[in-house]
Amino acid sequence: MRFFYYPGCSLEATAKEYDYSARKVCQALDIELIESDWSCCGATSAHSLNRMLSIALPARNISLAQEMGSDILAPCSACYNRLKRTDKLLREDENTRLEIEDIVEFKYSGNIQIYSLLEALVKIYGIKNIVQKMKKPLKGLKVVCYYGCMLVRPPEVTNFDRPENPVTMDELISELGADVKMWSYKTECCGAHQGAVNAKFTYHLINNLLEMAMEAGAQAMVTTCPLCQSTLEMRRNAEYNIPSFYFTELIELALGIPVKKIWFDKHLVNPLPLLQSLSLAS
Repeated sequence: MRFFYYPGCSLEATAKEYDYSARKVCQALDIELIESDWSCCGATSAHSLNRMLSIALPARNISLAQEMGSDILAPCSACYNRLKRTDKLLREDENTRLEIEDIVEFKYSGNIQIYSLLEALVKIYGIKNIVQKMKKPLKGLKVVCYYGCMLVRPPEVTNFDRPENPVTMDELISELGADVKMWSYKTECCGAHQGAVNAKFTYHLINNLLEMAMEAGAQAMVTTCPLCQSTLEMRRNAEYNIPSFYFTELIELALGIPVKKIWFDKHLVNPLPLLQSLSLAS
């Protein structure tokens, strides 16, 4: 199994631990990741400033994957969403496609599929195949899965899981031995970039999420989004001292991959005391 790996900007900077765990998990599962001269997808910044730029940036990365003949694997929910939106637009809007082809200097084929890492692991690789490689079940770990805004919405773009009550991450983490709690805030917004302009509003959203997670009985949260993960740990009141894991970090533990303490040190809420109390980390 081979993919054009698109880490995106966050995994090269503030979310390096996500990139590390994603690569380690793929290596353990014999998933080949190939990279080329990828560039920023534009994320929210380009989308809010210039429509054609916000399309051209993801289109360039699609063109690279097309050249290599490999589907795209994007761990970051925001990158995944921008790539999927652009691919859908190029498929359906001929005028835009022709203009973008001229800007990017490529001929769009429509043959490349774009997957989030969660989607690829669950839908293509298969939960059963991951479980077969499990060496250390996540026994005793109580979590809630937090999907955020961009992984499963809008459904006509992502076409992956349920837009209001997604279950794929719950099923995966549960099969790896964790006690996944049910809650109603799986896709509520974390505030994201609002934290830069309206911190009070973001604190309200985050503390509400954390309070509901703890009421559900969770000791930690699990997410796929770099911005969600950092916001959950950064914009919180002190009493909500529960860590937020990237889902790949938990897969890494379950597969028995040795995890370097340096990567857990990048968390703003130290997850080691919780993991050590459950004998999941040394």
